Amino acid sequence: MSRKLAAPVAALLAVALSMAGCSSGAGDRTAGKPTPPARPNPLAAATLYVDPDGPAPRQVAQWHREGKRIEAQRLQAIARQPVPTWLTGGQQDPYATVRDVTAAARKQGRLPAFVLYNVPGRDCGLYSSGGAADVDAYLSWVGSAAAALGKHKAVFVVEPDAVAQGVSGCLGTDRAAQRMSALRAAVDVLKRQPGAVVYVDAGNASWVKDADALARALRTSGVDDADGFALNVANFETTPSSVAYAKAVSTRLNGTHYVVDTSRNGSGPPPRGGATQKEGHRTWCNPEHAHIGTAPTTDTGMPGLDALMWVKQPGDSDGSCHAGAPEAGTWWPSYALKLVD
Repeated sequence: MSRKLAAPVAALLAVALSMAGCSSGAGDRTAGKPTPPARPNPLAAATLYVDPDGPAPRQVAQWHREGKRIEAQRLQAIARQPVPTWLTGGQQDPYATVRDVTAAARKQGRLPAFVLYNVPGRDCGLYSSGGAADVDAYLSWVGSAAAALGKHKAVFVVEPDAVAQGVSGCLGTDRAAQRMSALRAAVDVLKRQPGAVVYVDAGNASWVKDADALARALRTSGVDDADGFALNVANFETTPSSVAYAKAVSTRLNGTHYVVDTSRNGSGPPPRGGATQKEGHRTWCNPEHAHIGTAPTTDTGMPGLDALMWVKQPGDSDGSCHAGAPEAGTWWPSYALKLVD
């Protein structure tokens, strides 16, 4: 996104945040304390890489071959935007994937991004369950991804939902502690590479209500050694709400930076009223109301907000939670078009 588009983004966010007034008491906690020095944005001036072999560009090409020009044109709204490559364990050894994507991005002078999504006990047994067999296998896997990067630069979003699930209790105390220790080690492995820019996932603005608890968990998970945290990955909270919450957490982490996923938050969160516990998945799993949000940019115009990213691939299913919905992570072109419309 160009700088002339980033200024309106920042202005709209500033107005919305002033109306939201979300501080979670952080003002009282920091009163009288010196302001930490401003940190540089590690993504400043970077242009994120668009993988021509991603599912949306491939779908556009297929529809052109089939003469479906209207559908292909509509899907360009997604296909032209950068989306990270997800490393889920399905690649087994991620070395070749990281090496090839990084090399392709380097040829274009662009910055590649990856999502690590293979922590043991992933997704607490829900639609995206799985992950590495144990911590040793996981860290070996992370090490392979880091080794493939070498001295080149790339963004890594570390384990969507992993920290928030630990805080919310689905793992139990011992497993949550083990997970956070594994995440801390993963951050350490990645940050040994000079070009790795690392953000530890922090859930979303409506998940962990206690910002103090989330900040403690992020610190235990290595966020102090990372470049910051990621918020709203694969979720639908508005950008102003996400930034307000991120600021509350960041204040508790001495000004740690953050990125926000805007891939599907164009319509905000789904209505939650009336849903039973059994129906709760409808608020986050392939909701009908969702639309794509603000295009990715590293030029946000807001200190602390390093980037708006499409971390989730718009059009990938959240899981087989509705009739006809494919398994989690499966490209679903009809849903992608709904997100555009």
